[in-house]
Amino acid sequence: MKVDMSSFGEMLMSRPAGREAFMGASAYLFSDLKEGETVSLDFANVKVLAPSWADEFITGLKNKFHSKIECINTENPSVAASLKTVLEPIDVSKYQKVV
Repeated sequence: MKVDMSSFGEMLMSRPAGREAFMGASAYLFSDLKEGETVSLDFANVKVLAPSWADEFITGLKNKFHSKIECINTENPSVAASLKTVLEPIDVSKYQKVV
């Protein structure tokens, strides 16, 4: 399934907006999505993507549908940086304090 992310707007910002977009997509866009199906998120016309928006939408998609996520047209620096923040696992050992 391919999703035109600009259908949610050119400026995808804020956690509440990302949550609302995911809930709407879940009810309508993803209603026929099968568990584990690959979802291609197309960011071609997105000008700004905030990590909080992306986290709500992409994490929701992974958790609810256990989908494989593919992101395309991610050359925009805002999109690339936000996706890197959301999609790359955090190495918590860097932040653990040795006592």
